[in-house]
This record gives sequence, structure tokens and C-alpha cells, in this order.
Amino acid sequence: MAVFTPLSDAQVATFLDNFDVGGFVSLQGVAGGTENSTFFVTTQRRELVLTLFEQGEHEELPFFVDLLDYLDEHRLPVPGPVHDRDGIALHSLANKPALLFPRMPGRHPVAPNLAQCRALGDTLGRLHVISQHFSGHRPNPRDLHWLQAMHHKVLAYLSPDDQALMKNEVEDFESAFSQYAKLPQGAIHGDLFRDNTLFDGDQLGGIIDFYNGCTGDLLFDLAIVINDWASNEDGTLNAERYNALLGAYLARRPLTHDERDVWPIMLRMTALRYWLSRLLVVYVDPPAHDLTPHDPERFHTILNARIAYGALPLPEADL
Repeated sequence: MAVFTPLSDAQVATFLDNFDVGGFVSLQGVAGGTENSTFFVTTQRRELVLTLFEQGEHEELPFFVDLLDYLDEHRLPVPGPVHDRDGIALHSLANKPALLFPRMPGRHPVAPNLAQCRALGDTLGRLHVISQHFSGHRPNPRDLHWLQAMHHKVLAYLSPDDQALMKNEVEDFESAFSQYAKLPQGAIHGDLFRDNTLFDGDQLGGIIDFYNGCTGDLLFDLAIVINDWASNEDGTLNAERYNALLGAYLARRPLTHDERDVWPIMLRMTALRYWLSRLLVVYVDPPAHDLTPHDPERFHTILNARIAYGALPLPEADL
């Protein structure tokens, strides 16, 4: 159970008095998650999600609130934070920063079908078009600069072949990206795996957990999605899911010439980003709570597949 700070019914009932959401009915801790305490809250009028922030840079929370407000105002399926009667969203509960969200419909897709891939591609394309005009700014904490600085910390735990693989990849990224001007930028989700989406059948009910959100290359966000949503068990790309998702995305936001050129190496870079971050959790910086870390091997496999086979051709826009 990912509830690191227990709450009582009375605490939550008092907290809800600040909001125009109806009286408290029930509270349920939410299983899953690795960083924050999450609860489902039922009131007399609606279903809500209450999040207590246990880790991270709390001074960055206003960025996430502003981003979610902005995307919600543009009618994207994100959980816009609930604001209190004075217009304030970010509060404190049990001495932790707290946000209240509407509970969004659906479940995480374990094996996304083509309709779900198209729905996500379409929505991500819309999100990226809109997010380019968002005025907030938070640097990407997991970009190439982070890879350059952090990969040395795990080399001692790797085989000689994997040490060479990681060092060579970082050098390749440095060389490749130095040849291009800045790629299109905007606010990005930064971690849009299947378990950060909710589907009601084939309909996308919501994109959640924006706490890796930042300002960065839109292509970085898209590559993260493809590596998770369109990879087979052996790491190779699944052509049907790849084409469905990218076709719908490109109908909303065509890629620039530079983005098309650098697409194969962006897939490799985001695969290395997750291989490295998971290695760091296993060997260098274990989680504060007693949770099982994600297996780094999954993205080691994906990275090797991207190196061996490259990217599939980009599809024509799904018009």
C-alpha cells in the first residue's frame, strides 16, 4: 500500500471544509505509487483523489498546479486541481503539501490496443501544441546534461560491456545533438507510461501523475511514450502500435525536419534515461520507503534493440 502518511477520517473531513465539494463520506488508501501518499475520497457530491507529497522539491509544486490548471482550461483530459473557496489549490495536511483532484474514469491499460494507442497519440499531439504556449518553466531534470553527469555513478556496478555501452551512448548523444539547433520546446509530461493513463474501454479518461512534468523537447516526451507503448517483450518496436500512435500524433503536430532526423537517437536516449534512473535507484539511491524498484533490465533490452534495429519509418499523419 503506497500510503506513507496515514490520515484519519476526521483529518480529511476537516480538510474538505475548505472546499466546495460536499461533505465527507469515506476515505480509502490507494495501492501503488512509489513517492507520494494517495487516497480516494468520496463526498456527498463527487469522487476525489487526495495526494500528500512525501518527497521531491516542494517549491516546484506551484509549477505542476499551474500546468494542470492550464491544460485543464484547454479541455485536455488531465486532473485539474480542485481550488478552495479562496481560489487556492495547494494546501498542507499532516505537515505535508496536499492537493485535491477530481477522480478520473478508467483503468491503466496493461496491453494497449490500437484504438487506445490512437487515442493517446491524438491527445498527446493536442497537448504538445497547447503546451508550447504555457508560460511556466521548469528545466528538464532528466535530459542529456543529467545523463552526462550521472552515468558515471553506476559504471562500477556494470559489466565491462555495459560500461562501454553506456559511455559510448552518451558520447553519441553529445555528438548527435550538437549538430542541431534547439528542437521544438514546450511543457511535457516527462513520464507518460501506460500506468499514468486511464482508459474507459477505448476512450482516454485521463492522463495523470505530472510530477515529472517540465519544460523540454517535445520529441523527448514522444520518445518516452513510444518506448513504453510500442515495444515488444524483446524490446523491438511493434509496427502496428507504433504507426497507430504516431499517425494520430502527427495529424496534430507534424515533426520538423530536425526532429525527424534525430528521432532514432532520441528513442535511444530516452531508453538510456530509464535504464540509468532505475540503476541509480537499485545501486546508488534506494527509495525512502520499502518498495520494490523497477527492473532496469527492461530498458537495457529496449536500448539494445534500438541500437540493433533503429527506428521504424515515421508514418504519414493519420488524417
